Amino acid sequence: MIVLVGTGFAWRGVDTLVSNIERISDLGLGGQRDGAVDILLVGVDSRTDAKGDPLTEAERAMLHAGDEIGTNTDTIVLVRVPNDGSSATAISIPRDAYVDIPGLGKGKINSAYGITKQTAQDDMLADGATPEVAEEKSTQRGRQALISSVAGLTGITVDHYAEVSLLGFVLLTDAVGGVDVCLRRPVDEPMSGAYFPAGRQKLDGPQALSFVRQRHDLERGDLDRIVRQQVFMAQLVHQVISTDTLSNPTRLRELSDAVGRTVVLDEGWDLLAFLNQLQDLSAGEVTFETIPVADLNGTTSTGESVVRVEPDDVQDYVAGLVGEEAGSTDPGTTTAPAPAADPGTVQVDVFNATSVSGLAGSVSQELTALGYLPGEVGNYSDGTAWQSQVLAASETDRGAAAVAAALGGIPVVADPALAPGTVSVVLASDYAGPGSGSEDVIDFGDTSTSATPVPPAPPIAAAEDGPTCVN
Repeated sequence: MIVLVGTGFAWRGVDTLVSNIERISDLGLGGQRDGAVDILLVGVDSRTDAKGDPLTEAERAMLHAGDEIGTNTDTIVLVRVPNDGSSATAISIPRDAYVDIPGLGKGKINSAYGITKQTAQDDMLADGATPEVAEEKSTQRGRQALISSVAGLTGITVDHYAEVSLLGFVLLTDAVGGVDVCLRRPVDEPMSGAYFPAGRQKLDGPQALSFVRQRHDLERGDLDRIVRQQVFMAQLVHQVISTDTLSNPTRLRELSDAVGRTVVLDEGWDLLAFLNQLQDLSAGEVTFETIPVADLNGTTSTGESVVRVEPDDVQDYVAGLVGEEAGSTDPGTTTAPAPAADPGTVQVDVFNATSVSGLAGSVSQELTALGYLPGEVGNYSDGTAWQSQVLAASETDRGAAAVAAALGGIPVVADPALAPGTVSVVLASDYAGPGSGSEDVIDFGDTSTSATPVPPAPPIAAAEDGPTCVN
Protein backbone atom coordinates (compact mmCIF):
# COMPACT_ATOMS: atom_id res chain seq x y z
CA MET A 1 0.00 0.00 0.00
CA ILE A 2 2.95 2.33 0.56
CA VAL A 3 3.77 1.75 -3.12
CA LEU A 4 0.25 2.74 -4.13
CA VAL A 5 0.14 5.96 -2.11
CA GLY A 6 3.76 6.87 -1.47
CA THR A 7 5.39 6.73 -4.90
CA GLY A 8 4.84 8.44 -8.24
CA PHE A 9 5.07 6.63 -11.55
CA ALA A 10 3.76 6.40 -15.08
CA TRP A 11 1.79 3.18 -14.99
CA ARG A 12 0.36 1.47 -18.06
CA GLY A 13 -2.76 -0.42 -17.14
CA VAL A 14 -3.17 1.39 -13.82
CA ASP A 15 -6.79 2.17 -14.73
CA THR A 16 -7.51 -1.56 -14.84
CA LEU A 17 -5.84 -2.05 -11.48
CA VAL A 18 -7.77 0.81 -9.90
CA SER A 19 -11.08 -0.43 -11.29
CA ASN A 20 -10.56 -3.76 -9.47
CA ILE A 21 -10.34 -2.16 -6.03
CA GLU A 22 -13.22 -2.62 -3.60
CA ARG A 23 -14.67 0.76 -2.56
CA ILE A 24 -16.43 1.89 0.61
CA SER A 25 -18.33 5.08 1.43
CA ASP A 26 -19.56 7.21 4.35
CA LEU A 27 -16.44 7.06 6.52
CA GLY A 28 -16.51 10.73 7.55
CA LEU A 29 -13.22 11.57 5.86
CA GLY A 30 -11.67 14.95 5.18
CA GLY A 31 -13.33 18.26 5.90
CA GLN A 32 -10.20 20.32 6.66
CA ARG A 33 -7.76 21.99 4.27
CA ASP A 34 -4.32 21.74 5.84
CA GLY A 35 -1.95 21.73 2.87
CA ALA A 36 -1.59 17.95 2.57
CA VAL A 37 -3.38 14.71 1.81
CA ASP A 38 -3.51 12.48 4.90
CA ILE A 39 -4.02 8.77 4.28
CA LEU A 40 -4.71 6.11 6.90
CA LEU A 41 -3.18 2.78 5.87
CA VAL A 42 -4.54 -0.16 7.85
CA GLY A 43 -3.37 -3.76 7.91
CA VAL A 44 -6.30 -5.94 8.98
CA ASP A 45 -5.95 -9.35 10.64
CA SER A 46 -8.97 -10.74 8.80
CA ARG A 47 -10.06 -14.24 7.79
CA THR A 48 -11.91 -12.85 4.76
CA ASP A 49 -10.84 -11.05 1.62
CA ALA A 50 -11.80 -7.52 0.53
CA LYS A 51 -15.13 -8.75 -0.84
CA GLY A 52 -16.04 -10.56 2.38
CA ASP A 53 -15.37 -14.06 1.06
CA PRO A 54 -13.70 -16.41 3.58
CA LEU A 55 -10.09 -17.46 3.03
CA THR A 56 -9.39 -21.08 2.16
CA GLU A 57 -7.90 -23.46 4.72
CA ALA A 58 -4.62 -23.41 2.79
CA GLU A 59 -4.54 -19.60 2.87
CA ARG A 60 -5.24 -19.48 6.62
CA ALA A 61 -2.47 -22.00 7.23
CA MET A 62 -0.05 -19.98 5.08
CA LEU A 63 -0.88 -16.85 7.07
CA HIS A 64 -0.65 -18.59 10.48
CA ALA A 65 -4.26 -17.41 10.92
CA GLY A 66 -6.39 -19.72 13.01
CA ASP A 67 -10.16 -19.92 13.28
CA GLU A 68 -10.45 -17.08 15.80
CA ILE A 69 -13.23 -14.67 14.85
CA GLY A 70 -12.34 -11.02 15.16
CA THR A 71 -10.86 -8.02 13.38
CA ASN A 72 -7.68 -6.43 14.71
CA THR A 73 -5.77 -3.67 12.96
CA ASP A 74 -2.23 -4.66 13.84
CA THR A 75 -0.62 -2.25 11.37
CA ILE A 76 -1.67 1.41 11.50
CA VAL A 77 0.22 3.99 9.43
CA LEU A 78 -0.72 7.62 8.79
CA VAL A 79 0.80 8.83 5.51
CA ARG A 80 1.18 12.57 5.00
CA VAL A 81 1.67 13.80 1.41
CA PRO A 82 1.88 17.58 0.82
CA ASN A 83 -0.37 18.90 -1.92
CA ASP A 84 2.54 19.40 -4.33
CA GLY A 85 3.41 15.69 -4.10
CA SER A 86 7.05 16.46 -3.32
CA SER A 87 7.47 14.06 -0.38
CA ALA A 88 5.69 11.53 1.80
CA THR A 89 5.99 10.83 5.53
CA ALA A 90 4.61 7.55 6.87
CA ILE A 91 3.98 7.69 10.64
CA SER A 92 3.54 4.34 12.42
CA ILE A 93 1.28 3.95 15.46
CA PRO A 94 1.93 1.02 17.86
CA ARG A 95 -0.95 -1.44 17.87
CA ASP A 96 -1.15 -1.45 21.69
CA ALA A 97 -1.20 2.36 22.02
CA TYR A 98 -3.74 3.15 24.77
CA VAL A 99 -6.08 5.82 23.39
CA ASP A 100 -9.60 7.24 23.53
CA ILE A 101 -11.96 5.15 21.38
CA PRO A 102 -15.25 6.84 20.41
CA GLY A 103 -18.16 5.33 22.30
CA LEU A 104 -15.96 2.93 24.29
CA GLY A 105 -13.64 5.00 26.45
CA LYS A 106 -9.97 3.98 26.71
CA GLY A 107 -8.52 0.96 24.95
CA LYS A 108 -5.80 -0.35 22.66
CA ILE A 109 -6.01 1.36 19.29
CA ASN A 110 -5.89 -1.93 17.41
CA SER A 111 -9.17 -2.94 19.09
CA ALA A 112 -11.13 0.16 18.00
CA TYR A 113 -12.19 -1.42 14.71
CA GLY A 114 -12.97 -4.90 16.02
CA ILE A 115 -14.78 -4.09 19.28
CA THR A 116 -16.87 -1.36 17.66
CA LYS A 117 -17.77 -3.68 14.79
CA GLN A 118 -18.73 -6.58 17.07
CA THR A 119 -20.80 -4.37 19.39
CA ALA A 120 -22.64 -2.75 16.49
CA GLN A 121 -23.19 -6.10 14.77
CA ASP A 122 -24.69 -7.65 17.91
CA ASP A 123 -27.02 -4.66 18.35
CA MET A 124 -28.15 -4.74 14.72
CA LEU A 125 -28.84 -8.47 14.77
CA ALA A 126 -30.80 -8.07 18.00
CA ASP A 127 -32.86 -5.36 16.28
CA GLY A 128 -33.74 -7.74 13.44
CA ALA A 129 -31.21 -6.75 10.77
CA THR A 130 -30.17 -9.46 8.33
CA PRO A 131 -26.66 -10.94 8.82
CA GLU A 132 -25.55 -9.36 5.51
CA VAL A 133 -26.73 -5.88 6.46
CA ALA A 134 -25.35 -6.20 9.99
CA GLU A 135 -21.95 -7.27 8.63
CA GLU A 136 -21.75 -4.39 6.16
CA LYS A 137 -22.96 -1.66 8.51
CA SER A 138 -20.97 -2.84 11.53
CA THR A 139 -17.77 -3.04 9.46
CA GLN A 140 -18.37 0.57 8.41
CA ARG A 141 -18.82 1.54 12.06
CA GLY A 142 -15.55 -0.20 12.98
CA ARG A 143 -13.65 1.67 10.31
CA GLN A 144 -15.19 4.96 11.42
CA ALA A 145 -14.13 4.30 15.03
CA LEU A 146 -10.54 3.62 13.99
CA ILE A 147 -10.39 6.75 11.83
CA SER A 148 -11.72 8.86 14.71
CA SER A 149 -9.27 7.25 17.17
CA VAL A 150 -6.29 8.03 14.93
CA ALA A 151 -7.50 11.59 14.37
CA GLY A 152 -7.94 12.12 18.11
CA LEU A 153 -4.47 10.81 18.88
CA THR A 154 -2.52 12.61 16.13
CA GLY A 155 -4.56 15.79 15.66
CA ILE A 156 -4.64 15.08 11.90
CA THR A 157 -7.87 14.87 9.90
CA VAL A 158 -7.85 11.69 7.79
CA ASP A 159 -8.62 12.43 4.12
CA HIS A 160 -8.45 8.92 2.66
CA TYR A 161 -8.60 5.35 3.90
CA ALA A 162 -6.77 2.28 2.56
CA GLU A 163 -7.09 -1.21 4.02
CA VAL A 164 -5.16 -4.36 3.13
CA SER A 165 -5.55 -7.85 4.60
CA LEU A 166 -2.88 -10.32 5.64
CA LEU A 167 -3.43 -12.19 2.39
CA GLY A 168 -2.97 -8.95 0.49
CA PHE A 169 0.41 -8.40 2.09
CA VAL A 170 1.54 -11.83 0.90
CA LEU A 171 0.18 -11.47 -2.63
CA LEU A 172 1.54 -7.95 -3.10
CA THR A 173 5.01 -9.04 -1.96
CA ASP A 174 5.03 -11.95 -4.38
CA ALA A 175 3.75 -9.69 -7.16
CA VAL A 176 6.93 -7.58 -6.99
CA GLY A 177 9.16 -10.67 -6.94
CA GLY A 178 9.94 -10.67 -3.21
CA VAL A 179 11.65 -8.05 -1.06
CA ASP A 180 15.23 -7.92 0.30
CA VAL A 181 15.73 -7.62 4.07
CA CYS A 182 18.73 -7.85 6.40
CA LEU A 183 18.89 -9.30 9.94
CA ARG A 184 21.66 -8.69 12.47
CA ARG A 185 21.22 -12.16 13.96
CA PRO A 186 19.36 -15.38 13.11
CA VAL A 187 15.69 -15.73 14.10
CA ASP A 188 13.85 -18.81 15.38
CA GLU A 189 10.43 -17.70 16.64
CA PRO A 190 7.50 -20.13 16.23
CA MET A 191 4.70 -17.73 17.27
CA SER A 192 5.04 -15.77 14.02
CA GLY A 193 6.65 -18.53 11.98
CA ALA A 194 9.83 -16.44 11.64
CA TYR A 195 12.82 -18.69 10.88
CA PHE A 196 15.61 -16.74 9.18
CA PRO A 197 19.42 -16.73 9.07
CA ALA A 198 21.42 -13.59 9.78
CA GLY A 199 22.37 -11.27 6.94
CA ARG A 200 20.78 -10.12 3.72
CA GLN A 201 18.10 -12.29 2.09
CA LYS A 202 15.07 -12.05 -0.22
CA LEU A 203 11.71 -12.97 1.30
CA ASP A 204 8.64 -14.21 -0.52
CA GLY A 205 5.13 -13.31 0.61
CA PRO A 206 4.60 -15.77 3.50
CA GLN A 207 8.16 -15.23 4.76
CA ALA A 208 7.73 -11.46 4.61
CA LEU A 209 4.52 -11.69 6.63
CA SER A 210 6.34 -13.63 9.37
CA PHE A 211 9.17 -11.08 9.25
CA VAL A 212 6.90 -8.08 9.86
CA ARG A 213 4.58 -9.81 12.36
CA GLN A 214 7.23 -11.00 14.82
CA ARG A 215 7.31 -9.18 18.17
CA HIS A 216 8.28 -11.94 20.61
CA ASP A 217 12.02 -12.32 21.27
CA LEU A 218 12.57 -8.70 20.17
CA GLU A 219 14.14 -6.33 22.69
CA ARG A 220 11.53 -3.59 22.32
CA GLY A 221 8.60 -5.79 21.36
CA ASP A 222 6.07 -3.93 19.24
CA LEU A 223 8.41 -0.99 18.59
CA ASP A 224 11.00 -3.30 17.06
CA ARG A 225 8.24 -4.90 15.03
CA ILE A 226 7.33 -1.46 13.70
CA VAL A 227 10.97 -0.97 12.68
CA ARG A 228 10.72 -4.29 10.81
CA GLN A 229 7.62 -3.06 9.02
CA GLN A 230 9.24 0.25 8.14
CA VAL A 231 12.45 -1.17 6.69
CA PHE A 232 10.41 -3.66 4.72
CA MET A 233 8.14 -0.95 3.27
CA ALA A 234 11.12 1.31 2.58
CA GLN A 235 12.86 -1.45 0.64
CA LEU A 236 9.65 -2.31 -1.19
CA VAL A 237 9.32 1.32 -2.34
CA HIS A 238 12.98 1.40 -3.34
CA GLN A 239 12.72 -1.82 -5.36
CA VAL A 240 9.58 -0.76 -7.20
CA ILE A 241 11.01 2.63 -8.14
CA SER A 242 14.45 1.35 -9.13
CA THR A 243 13.30 -1.68 -11.17
CA ASP A 244 10.91 -2.36 -14.03
CA THR A 245 8.21 -3.79 -11.78
CA LEU A 246 5.54 -1.42 -13.04
CA SER A 247 6.44 -1.83 -16.71
CA ASN A 248 6.45 -5.63 -16.53
CA PRO A 249 3.07 -6.92 -17.82
CA THR A 250 3.28 -10.11 -15.74
CA ARG A 251 4.12 -8.28 -12.52
CA LEU A 252 1.44 -5.67 -13.23
CA ARG A 253 -1.17 -8.38 -13.76
CA GLU A 254 -0.18 -10.04 -10.48
CA LEU A 255 -0.40 -6.68 -8.71
CA SER A 256 -3.83 -6.06 -10.20
CA ASP A 257 -5.11 -9.47 -9.08
CA ALA A 258 -3.68 -9.01 -5.59
CA VAL A 259 -5.10 -5.52 -5.19
CA GLY A 260 -8.53 -6.52 -6.48
CA ARG A 261 -8.91 -9.29 -3.95
CA THR A 262 -7.34 -7.78 -0.86
CA VAL A 263 -7.37 -3.96 -0.92
CA VAL A 264 -10.19 -1.62 0.13
CA LEU A 265 -10.19 2.17 -0.53
CA ASP A 266 -12.65 4.93 0.27
CA GLU A 267 -15.11 5.67 -2.52
CA GLY A 268 -14.29 9.36 -2.81
CA TRP A 269 -10.60 8.88 -3.59
CA ASP A 270 -9.66 9.66 -7.19
CA LEU A 271 -6.57 7.48 -7.13
CA LEU A 272 -5.56 8.15 -10.73
CA ALA A 273 -5.50 11.91 -10.14
CA PHE A 274 -3.58 11.39 -6.92
CA LEU A 275 -0.95 9.20 -8.59
CA ASN A 276 -0.56 11.78 -11.33
CA GLN A 277 0.14 14.34 -8.61
CA LEU A 278 3.08 12.20 -7.45
CA GLN A 279 4.95 11.98 -10.76
CA ASP A 280 8.07 13.72 -9.43
CA LEU A 281 8.28 11.87 -6.13
CA SER A 282 11.45 9.81 -5.75
CA ALA A 283 12.26 7.09 -3.25
CA GLY A 284 14.49 9.36 -1.19
CA GLU A 285 11.50 11.54 -0.37
CA VAL A 286 9.55 8.74 1.34
CA THR A 287 10.38 8.72 5.06
CA PHE A 288 9.12 6.42 7.82
CA GLU A 289 8.64 7.68 11.39
CA THR A 290 7.10 6.40 14.66
CA ILE A 291 5.09 8.39 17.19
CA PRO A 292 6.72 8.98 20.61
CA VAL A 293 5.91 6.50 23.38
CA ALA A 294 5.61 7.49 27.05
CA ASP A 295 5.78 3.93 28.41
CA LEU A 296 6.41 0.78 26.37
CA ASN A 297 5.46 -1.44 29.33
CA GLY A 298 2.43 0.39 30.67
CA THR A 299 -0.36 -1.41 32.52
CA THR A 300 -3.98 -0.56 33.25
CA SER A 301 -5.62 -0.79 36.66
CA THR A 302 -6.86 -4.23 35.62
CA GLY A 303 -3.32 -5.41 34.81
CA GLU A 304 -3.63 -5.26 31.02
CA SER A 305 -0.33 -4.60 29.23
CA VAL A 306 -0.48 -1.50 27.01
CA VAL A 307 1.74 1.07 25.31
CA ARG A 308 1.10 4.41 26.98
CA VAL A 309 1.14 7.49 24.75
CA GLU A 310 0.49 11.15 25.55
CA PRO A 311 -1.78 12.71 22.88
CA ASP A 312 -0.31 16.20 23.40
CA ASP A 313 3.21 14.86 22.81
CA VAL A 314 2.08 12.83 19.80
CA GLN A 315 0.33 15.81 18.24
CA ASP A 316 3.34 18.06 18.79
CA TYR A 317 5.57 15.42 17.22
CA VAL A 318 3.33 14.89 14.21
CA ALA A 319 2.92 18.65 13.74
CA GLY A 320 6.71 19.01 13.83
CA LEU A 321 7.10 16.41 11.09
CA VAL A 322 4.64 18.01 8.72
CA GLY A 323 4.43 21.62 9.89
CA GLU A 324 6.74 23.06 7.27
CA GLU A 325 4.44 22.16 4.43
CA ALA A 326 1.05 22.45 6.13
CA GLY A 327 0.58 26.17 5.57
CA SER A 328 1.50 26.34 1.91
CA THR A 329 1.40 24.45 -1.36
CA ASP A 330 4.06 26.61 -2.98
CA PRO A 331 7.65 26.91 -1.71
CA GLY A 332 8.32 30.22 -0.05
CA THR A 333 4.64 31.07 0.26
CA THR A 334 2.70 31.20 3.49
CA THR A 335 -1.05 31.19 3.86
CA ALA A 336 -2.65 32.89 6.83
CA PRO A 337 -5.16 30.70 8.64
CA ALA A 338 -8.81 31.63 8.25
CA PRO A 339 -10.14 33.68 11.15
CA ALA A 340 -11.98 31.63 13.75
CA ALA A 341 -15.75 31.96 13.97
CA ASP A 342 -17.20 33.97 16.85
CA PRO A 343 -19.31 31.49 18.90
CA GLY A 344 -21.76 34.28 19.67
CA THR A 345 -22.73 34.45 16.00
CA VAL A 346 -23.28 30.69 15.51
CA GLN A 347 -26.61 29.08 16.40
CA VAL A 348 -26.41 25.29 16.71
CA ASP A 349 -29.20 22.73 16.46
CA VAL A 350 -28.41 19.40 18.14
CA PHE A 351 -30.16 16.11 17.31
CA ASN A 352 -29.80 12.77 19.09
CA ALA A 353 -29.61 9.67 16.85
CA THR A 354 -28.75 7.31 19.73
CA SER A 355 -30.71 5.53 22.46
CA VAL A 356 -28.94 7.59 25.15
CA SER A 357 -31.60 9.72 26.81
CA GLY A 358 -30.80 13.44 27.11
CA LEU A 359 -27.62 13.34 25.01
CA ALA A 360 -28.67 16.19 22.69
CA GLY A 361 -29.53 18.41 25.66
CA SER A 362 -26.20 17.70 27.38
CA VAL A 363 -24.20 18.51 24.25
CA SER A 364 -26.24 21.65 23.60
CA GLN A 365 -25.50 22.82 27.15
CA GLU A 366 -21.76 22.22 26.58
CA LEU A 367 -21.86 24.34 23.42
CA THR A 368 -23.88 27.07 25.12
CA ALA A 369 -21.26 27.20 27.89
CA LEU A 370 -18.66 27.86 25.17
CA GLY A 371 -20.67 30.83 23.90
CA TYR A 372 -22.60 29.24 21.01
CA LEU A 373 -26.25 30.21 20.58
CA PRO A 374 -28.67 27.38 21.49
CA GLY A 375 -30.96 26.19 18.70
CA GLU A 376 -33.37 23.30 18.29
CA VAL A 377 -32.70 20.27 20.50
CA GLY A 378 -34.37 16.91 19.94
CA ASN A 379 -34.25 13.43 18.44
CA TYR A 380 -32.93 12.82 14.93
CA SER A 381 -35.85 11.95 12.64
CA ASP A 382 -34.21 11.63 9.21
CA GLY A 383 -33.50 7.89 9.26
CA THR A 384 -30.54 6.19 10.92
CA ALA A 385 -27.23 7.98 11.55
CA TRP A 386 -24.21 5.70 11.82
CA GLN A 387 -21.71 8.48 12.43
CA SER A 388 -21.71 11.75 14.35
CA GLN A 389 -21.30 14.82 12.13
CA VAL A 390 -21.76 18.56 11.87
CA LEU A 391 -24.00 19.57 8.98
CA ALA A 392 -23.70 22.86 7.13
CA ALA A 393 -24.39 24.22 3.65
CA SER A 394 -20.66 24.00 2.89
CA GLU A 395 -17.78 21.91 4.25
CA THR A 396 -15.79 25.15 4.54
CA ASP A 397 -18.35 26.87 6.80
CA ARG A 398 -16.27 28.47 9.59
CA GLY A 399 -19.00 28.13 12.18
CA ALA A 400 -19.41 24.43 11.46
CA ALA A 401 -15.64 23.89 11.62
CA ALA A 402 -15.50 25.62 15.00
CA VAL A 403 -18.37 23.50 16.37
CA ALA A 404 -16.77 20.31 15.03
CA ALA A 405 -13.49 21.17 16.77
CA ALA A 406 -15.32 21.95 20.03
CA LEU A 407 -16.96 18.52 19.93
CA GLY A 408 -13.71 16.61 19.59
CA GLY A 409 -13.05 16.82 15.84
CA ILE A 410 -16.13 15.12 14.40
CA PRO A 411 -16.43 15.58 10.61
CA VAL A 412 -18.16 18.47 8.84
CA VAL A 413 -20.52 17.27 6.08
CA ALA A 414 -22.13 19.47 3.42
CA ASP A 415 -25.94 19.38 3.35
CA PRO A 416 -27.34 21.40 0.40
CA ALA A 417 -30.74 21.47 2.10
CA LEU A 418 -29.42 23.74 4.86
CA ALA A 419 -29.42 27.51 4.54
CA PRO A 420 -25.99 29.23 4.58
CA GLY A 421 -24.88 29.90 8.14
CA THR A 422 -27.05 27.13 9.60
CA VAL A 423 -25.23 24.55 11.73
CA SER A 424 -26.74 21.24 12.86
CA VAL A 425 -25.11 18.53 14.95
CA VAL A 426 -26.17 14.89 14.59
CA LEU A 427 -25.01 12.63 17.44
CA ALA A 428 -24.56 8.93 16.64
CA SER A 429 -23.40 6.11 18.90
CA ASP A 430 -19.75 6.84 18.07
CA TYR A 431 -19.89 10.23 19.81
CA ALA A 432 -17.41 10.55 22.69
CA GLY A 433 -17.01 14.32 22.96
CA PRO A 434 -18.15 16.90 25.53
CA GLY A 435 -21.50 16.02 27.13
CA SER A 436 -21.31 12.34 26.18
CA GLY A 437 -20.14 10.97 29.53
CA SER A 438 -18.04 8.57 27.46
CA GLU A 439 -15.76 7.85 30.36
CA ASP A 440 -18.67 5.92 31.90
CA VAL A 441 -19.45 3.74 28.90
CA ILE A 442 -16.64 1.21 29.27
CA ASP A 443 -13.99 1.54 31.95
CA PHE A 444 -10.72 0.13 30.66
CA GLY A 445 -8.81 1.48 33.66
CA ASP A 446 -5.95 3.98 33.88
CA THR A 447 -2.39 3.29 32.87
CA SER A 448 0.61 3.53 35.13
CA THR A 449 2.39 6.88 35.05
CA SER A 450 5.85 6.13 36.46
CA ALA A 451 7.89 5.35 33.37
CA THR A 452 10.78 6.62 31.31
CA PRO A 453 9.67 7.92 27.89
CA VAL A 454 10.83 5.86 24.91
CA PRO A 455 12.37 8.08 22.21
CA PRO A 456 11.17 7.48 18.64
CA ALA A 457 13.37 5.33 16.43
CA PRO A 458 15.47 7.20 13.85
CA PRO A 459 13.57 7.90 10.62
CA ILE A 460 14.03 5.42 7.80
CA ALA A 461 14.31 6.61 4.19
CA ALA A 462 13.34 4.51 1.21
CA ALA A 463 16.41 5.39 -0.88
CA GLU A 464 19.08 3.66 1.17
CA ASP A 465 21.61 1.48 -0.64
CA GLY A 466 20.12 -1.89 0.17
CA PRO A 467 17.97 -2.87 3.14
CA THR A 468 18.77 -1.57 6.63
CA CYS A 469 19.90 -4.38 8.94
CA VAL A 470 17.62 -4.71 11.98
CA ASN A 471 16.98 -7.03 14.95
